[in-house]
Amino acid sequence: MSNVHVMDHPLIQHKLTLIRDKETGVKEFRELVEELSLLMAYEVYRDLPLREIEVETPMGKSMCHTISGKKLGIVPILRAGLGMVDGMTKLVPTAKVGHIGLYRDPETLEPVEYYCKLPTDIEERDLIVVDPMLATGGSAAAAIQFLKQRGSKNIKLVCLIAAPEGIARVQEEHADIDIFVAAVDEKLDSHGYIVPGLGDAGDRLFGTK
Repeated sequence: MSNVHVMDHPLIQHKLTLIRDKETGVKEFRELVEELSLLMAYEVYRDLPLREIEVETPMGKSMCHTISGKKLGIVPILRAGLGMVDGMTKLVPTAKVGHIGLYRDPETLEPVEYYCKLPTDIEERDLIVVDPMLATGGSAAAAIQFLKQRGSKNIKLVCLIAAPEGIARVQEEHADIDIFVAAVDEKLDSHGYIVPGLGDAGDRLFGTK
């Protein structure tokens, strides 16, 4: 089954508490989502390969390590996933960014695709799919399947908050995918929202209802 990594770092948990608060305004919410994404990126990027190079310091030569040129891609699920892109790319600014547009049908709760734009060399990149909320898991599972159909072999999923139902669906459909989250909440309500969650992440990021 998929490996689920729950990040319990104090800074991550503190900022997660702030974005849960219904009184947190749009500006602060956006900033906190970006900060959370950056903090989570440290763990997500933990297995990046290194190569040894020689560097000349002010005191002499030293054998040091640098990232080996691994090709990365960040793929936000529109629209809420956009809020995580800047945080994920701050540490690796050379990563390319693709976009997948999916919305959840209000009746069936199943994902419907409406947009896709990906790097042309997607099959050569390690891809990180980002979406703040892993609720039913339908959108995430569909996005991952779409990427696999385009030739991607190495994919990770990064979300801020997940419901057990969403994790189970991704594990069922994509047992090879590592899932990174800051919290696993109690359940979904009858409308497919995470409880206690933080409400609609897209609306809170962009000030819509």
